[in-house]
Amino acid sequence: MMTWIGVSVFALVLSYLGWGVIYQLIFSLAGLLWKENELPPVGKHRTLAVLIPAYKEDNVIVEVAAEALQQDYPRNKLEVFVLADSLQEQTLTQLDATGVETITVSFEQSTKSKALNKALEVIPENAFDIIVILDADNVMSPNFLSQINGEFELGHRVVQACRAAKNFNTSMAVLDGISEAVNNHILCKGQMEFGLSARLAGSGMAFDAKLFRRVMPEIDAIGGFDKALELSLTNQGERIYYTEQANIYDEKVSKPEHFSRQRSRWIAAQFHYARKFFPHALGTFLKTGNIDYLNKATQMLLPPRLITPGILAIGGILCWFLGYTELSIGFAVVLFFNIISFLIAMPAYSWQRPYIDALLRLPLVFLFALRSLVGIGKANKKFIHTPHGETIETTK
Repeated sequence: MMTWIGVSVFALVLSYLGWGVIYQLIFSLAGLLWKENELPPVGKHRTLAVLIPAYKEDNVIVEVAAEALQQDYPRNKLEVFVLADSLQEQTLTQLDATGVETITVSFEQSTKSKALNKALEVIPENAFDIIVILDADNVMSPNFLSQINGEFELGHRVVQACRAAKNFNTSMAVLDGISEAVNNHILCKGQMEFGLSARLAGSGMAFDAKLFRRVMPEIDAIGGFDKALELSLTNQGERIYYTEQANIYDEKVSKPEHFSRQRSRWIAAQFHYARKFFPHALGTFLKTGNIDYLNKATQMLLPPRLITPGILAIGGILCWFLGYTELSIGFAVVLFFNIISFLIAMPAYSWQRPYIDALLRLPLVFLFALRSLVGIGKANKKFIHTPHGETIETTK
C-alpha cells in the first residue's frame, strides 16, 4: 500500500514538472526562429507619457527621472510623471528641479496598480497617445521611445520592451540577469514565433493610452499587476508584442533575502491568477477559440523555473534509492530536457567570466528559491517591496 502511494505521488510530481519542462522546451526552440520585423519610416511622433511609480525609492528615482528626459525624442511630445509614494521631502524638491511632473500619492496599502490608477485620474484624458510604464530603477536606452513610437506605427497597441540587467555587482545579480534573458527568450520571442502574446514584465511596457485607461481601472492587484494586465488584455483579444530594439535596463537583486522576497511575490501572484483565471480562460477558449488568453492562463500554472531542476534531481535520487527505477529514469530524462531548454534560452554571454562563475552558485539559488515558498501565504495580502539603489557596477 505504501509503495503504491509513494509511486503515485512521485508519478504526479513527475507529470506536473514534465509538462512544464515540455512547454518551456517548445517555446525555447521557437525562440531561436523568431526575427523582429523592421520598423517603417516615422510617420509621426506620438505624444508619450512616461509613468514611474516610486514607493520609498529615494536612492534611485531622481537619477532615473532625469535620465528619462534625455531621450532622443521630441521634447514637446514627451512628459515624465513620477508617482511619488512615501518619498522624502528632499527627494521631491530634487525631482522638481529635474523638470519632471510629480504626482503625490498615498495609500493605506501601497501598490503599483493603485498608484497608476491615481495618476490616470490626474492626467488629462486625451493628452497622450501612448503611456509607458517604468520602474523606479529603470533606465531607458537613448532611442527607447523612438523605437516604441515605431512599434505603434506598425499598428501595435501593447508592446513589451526588452528588459536587461543594469548591474552585475554580485553573483545573485548576474544570475537574476540571466534569468531575465531566459524569460525574454521563452516568454517573449518563443511566444511571438507562434503568433501568441509576449509576456508583460511589469516595466518597459507601452500601451495605447485609450486602451490603458479602459483596462487599468479593472486592475487592483497587490502583487503581479502585470499578470493581471496580461490576462485582461488577452481576454479582450488584444495581442502583446515584443521588441528587442527598445532596451530597458533594470536593477537586479543583489542580496539573497531580496531575491527570496521578490520570488515569493512572483510565485504567489502566479498561482493566485491561475486559480482565478484558468477555468474562465478554458471556458472562453471552448466558446470562442481564444487560444491567446488560454495560453496566458496556462503559463500561470507552470512550475517555478528556478525550483524545477532541483526538485527533479532530488526526485530522481529518492526514486533510485527507493527502488522505483523507471520513475528515477523518468526524472533524469525530464531533468535533461529541462537543462536543454535553459541552455537554448540562455544568452551567449553566460559562458564568459564572471557569468560562468555565478552559474556555479545555482545550487544556492535553488535553496533561496525554495525559501521564497515560505512567504507565498502573505505575498498576496501585503505589498512586498524590493529595495533598489545598491548597484555597484552598471551597464548601458
